[in-house]
Amino acid sequence: MEFERIYRTYFKSVYLYALGLSGDEQLAEEITGETFFKAIHAIDSFRGDCEVRVWLCQIAKNTYYTFVKEKKRTISADEAQLQYVADPAAAVDARLSEQEEAHQIRVILHNMPEPYKAVFMWRVFGELTFQEIGELYGKTDNWACVTYHRARKMITKKMGGNRT
Repeated sequence: MEFERIYRTYFKSVYLYALGLSGDEQLAEEITGETFFKAIHAIDSFRGDCEVRVWLCQIAKNTYYTFVKEKKRTISADEAQLQYVADPAAAVDARLSEQEEAHQIRVILHNMPEPYKAVFMWRVFGELTFQEIGELYGKTDNWACVTYHRARKMITKKMGGNRT
């Protein structure tokens, strides 16, 4: 069955992309499942203008943003705090630091102008090559590389550090 092959081939890429967007393993699993559910119903409308992985990641991105929009209306501050209760086996300070940094990066990405935001996300979360990103935008791989590094520089600057 064709869709089973697509699922096996692209599941990990879609999951990692959703995990990068959400920063939450459980949510990434939900987003990934919903993505493939939507894709199976829309596979006949896939035109082949881009790679299947890119198409699936676009569905995942839209699914994630829809989820965030809906949750933003219903989640309370107390529930948000409960999501970040530290694992007793982990060092609390390290875990909080990682979560704060990941949250800060997501906020920076959310406010970053296009195409920097999308190129960075395709490269990091979608694991696309610069050539694939360039093709997605009808540009060169060099353009994608430069755009990605500029986005990274913006993030580094806004985080107030000299990260590479």
